[in-house]
Formats: sequence, C-alpha cells, structure tokens
Amino acid sequence: MKGELTGGCLCGAVYTLREGFRLKPYACHCTDCQSRTGSAFSEHMLFALADLDISGDLDTGEYDQPSGARSRILGCATCKARIYAVNDTREGFASLRCGTLDDSASLVPAAHLWVKSKQPWIGLPADARVMDAQPQTTEEWIEFVGMA
Repeated sequence: MKGELTGGCLCGAVYTLREGFRLKPYACHCTDCQSRTGSAFSEHMLFALADLDISGDLDTGEYDQPSGARSRILGCATCKARIYAVNDTREGFASLRCGTLDDSASLVPAAHLWVKSKQPWIGLPADARVMDAQPQTTEEWIEFVGMA
C-alpha cells in the first residue's frame, strides 16, 4: 500500500491518494459498519486527508458514533458510493473505504477489529491480528494496525 493509489466510485468520479501518512488496511466487523455497508464488515485505511485529490461532487451523511465522536461519511453525490469518512476526534485524517481502490483485490487486512460482533460464518486466518473492540489512542492504532 505504498506509493500513489487511485480509486473511484461506480459512476466515474475518481481520486488519487498521494504517498504520505497512512496505516495498513484493516477490516472492521462492528455492527455500525455492517449497517452502513449492508455487508458483514468493511475495510478501511486511515490516511492524511491532505494527501487526497478527488474529482466529482460529494455529499455527506453525519451521525454520532457510540464513542461520542461525530462522524461524516463522504461519497459520490450521483451513485452514492461511500469513499471516505472523517470524525471530529482525528482532525486532518480520514478513513478510506478500501473497496473503492482500483487495486482493492491486492489488499489483505493487517488486522480485524470488533471481532466480538463478527458474523459467525466469517472465518479469519489463524495468524490474523484481532481485537474485540478497537484501539483507543493514535499510538495504539499505529502499534496494532501498523504503518503502510
């Protein structure tokens, strides 16, 4: 996950994520991600928002996370594909929806979070890094997930 990354939505809005600060991708199995995606989990990668260039119109949805953080999800205004999210506790950083990357098939999650709410039919590799919930501090995130 080093170097410049490109991606986009279903209708053609594209983005470029320049080389910069980013964590390795991780899978989140929390019930919020399950509800927001309509799937069993979502795959994210934390990055510096200043490294993102995006074309196309975005719209925003907002909600309060169980932690109390205010979250905004940004996605394509036309096809509604979610591209990234920000929250008020991580100013200057965002969480990319890894499925929007052009080369998303090459991603292997470095960790699995919120496994206590993982769907029981999903099997994880025996050597997977797992956590029942999620790291609480920036330092814990970097230590658990790792830098890309």
